[in-house]
Amino acid sequence: MILLKLASKSLLNRRASVLLSLLTIAISVMLLLTIERVRMQAKESFAATVSGTDLIVGARTGDIQLLLASVFRIGHMNNGVSWQSYKDISSKKGIKWALPLSLGDTHKGYAVLGTTGDYFSHFQYGKKQHLSFSSGAPFAEDNEVVLGAEVAKRLGYGLGDNIVVAHGMGKTSFHHHDDKPLVVVGILAATGTPVDKTLHIPLIAIAQLHGAQAHHEDEEQHNHNEPHAADLIGEPKQISAFLLGFDSPLYTLQVRRNINNYKGEPLMAIMPGVTLRELWGMLAMVEKLLLLFSIVVLLVSLLGMLTTLLANLSQRRRELAILRSVGAKPWHIFSLMSMESLLISLLGTSFGVALSYLLLTLAQPQLQAQAGINIDLQGISSYELMLIAVIMAAAWIVGLIPAVRAYFYSLHDGMSVKT
Repeated sequence: MILLKLASKSLLNRRASVLLSLLTIAISVMLLLTIERVRMQAKESFAATVSGTDLIVGARTGDIQLLLASVFRIGHMNNGVSWQSYKDISSKKGIKWALPLSLGDTHKGYAVLGTTGDYFSHFQYGKKQHLSFSSGAPFAEDNEVVLGAEVAKRLGYGLGDNIVVAHGMGKTSFHHHDDKPLVVVGILAATGTPVDKTLHIPLIAIAQLHGAQAHHEDEEQHNHNEPHAADLIGEPKQISAFLLGFDSPLYTLQVRRNINNYKGEPLMAIMPGVTLRELWGMLAMVEKLLLLFSIVVLLVSLLGMLTTLLANLSQRRRELAILRSVGAKPWHIFSLMSMESLLISLLGTSFGVALSYLLLTLAQPQLQAQAGINIDLQGISSYELMLIAVIMAAAWIVGLIPAVRAYFYSLHDGMSVKT
C-alpha cells in the first residue's frame, strides 16, 4: 500500500510526462479495439447480407459471380433461367417458397429488381430479419415500385412520385422507358444491405417495359380495375435467378444436387452462406492489412512510452538518490518503478477502451448507412479482453526496462555511498 501511494504521488508530481504516456497507450488501444470491432462486425454484416435463403439458383456460371449478381447487384449474368425451369423446380417436394429475380434495368445508377410480392414476406437479412416498410406498402399494381431506403433518401423520392427506369446496368443506360412511368407506393426501412440500393417492381412490369412498343394494343384492352394478383407475375420467358427456401434444411443438399444435374438446361445452385464465406476469404488480405496496421500503431505507442520513461529516468536520479538516503533498497526502487508502469498501462488502457466506445458510438450511424456495418456496442468480447490483457502486459513489460535501469542506478549509488 505504501508503494502504491508513493507511486501515485510520483505520477501526479510528473503529470505532464505521465499524461503523454497515458495518451500514447490510450490512442493505441482505441485504434486497435476500434479496428478489430469494425473488422469483426464487417465480417458478420457481410455474411448476413442474405439469410434464411437455402439456395440461389441461376444459369451455370461461377459461384461468386452468381452471388454478386443476384445478391449484391454487382456484375451481370450472361444467361438467364427459363420460366418453365423455374416453375418445375419450385414445385418440387420440400420447397417452401421460391422468389424469382429479374435484373437488367436501372434508375440513376441503382438496380431495378423485378420480383413478386412474396419477396417482402420471405426475403431475410441479418439474423433472419424480415424486410419492413418505413412508409407505404408492397406493390399491388403492375405500374408500382417499392424503393430501398438509400434510393429514396439520396434521390429525394416520396410516396406518389413517378419515376422512369432505363435499360442497362450500373450508370450506363441504353434506353429510357419514358412511356412507362412507375408510381412509388412503398419505401423500405434501412437494412444495411444491397436492398437499400434497389428499386423493386412487379415481375410482369419487366416484360411490359421491354415489350411496351410491341404490345400497346394488348395493354389498352387490359382492365386495370380488376384484381390481378396473378398478372403481377405473368409468363416471362426467362428470369435472372431465383431464391429457394425449404421446409427443412435436410432438403438442401439433395435439391442442390438435382439442380446441378438438371436436364432441362444448364443450371447451378449455391448455398449463400457458404459462398459468402468463400468470398470473404478472398478478402483475407484486407483483414491482414488492418491487423498489421493495428499492431504497428501499438508498437509505435509502446516505443513512445519507453522513450518518455527513459527520458524521465535521467531527470529522476536526484529523486532516487533521496529515496536511497532515507533507507530505500534497490528492490524498493525497482518495485516503485514497476508499480508506476503498471498504473500507467492500466489507466491508459481504460481510457483507450472508453475512447473506443465513444468513437464507435459516434461512427455507428455512418457505418450503418454508408457501409452496411451494424456495430454491436453491448460489451467487450472475450477476444477483445484478451487484446486488452496483451496490451497491458506489453505496456508493463516496456515499463520494466526503466525500472531495471533504476535498480542498477540505485545499486551503483548505494555502493558509491559505502565507499
